[in-house]
Amino acid sequence: MTSPTSSTRAAPTGRPPASGQRPPGPGGGPRQYGQGAQRGGPRRGRGRYYSRRKVCGFCANKIAHVDYKDVDMLVRYISDQTKIESRRKSGVCSKHQRELARAIKRARHLAMVPMSRTHLTAPMAVLYRTRRPR
Repeated sequence: MTSPTSSTRAAPTGRPPASGQRPPGPGGGPRQYGQGAQRGGPRRGRGRYYSRRKVCGFCANKIAHVDYKDVDMLVRYISDQTKIESRRKSGVCSKHQRELARAIKRARHLAMVPMSRTHLTAPMAVLYRTRRPR
């Protein structure tokens, strides 16, 4: 016989029982605290990943104006699908992002930067321009 004080069920106090066991639930018998889901085993969490805050490269280098003729700099802010990178991805402030977009569009119009993936790549265009007599 069991005594009335030693019950297999925990008292409904809202806290875990002192023995380290969960009260049996609808899914089956008791599990140890900290063991996660039944199938997964213990959880090994690495903690939350905090990425470093990106700083605007133009503000950090004290560049006042984004030059559309600086092709090497512009190409860094264009994806491999020739799209202008977002502020979130590139880390540029809003003021310089607007100037950067305008400079990229100007350079595209002058064929200094490719319009699409099938267009001449920027280094090829630079080589072509340097060989052509003016």
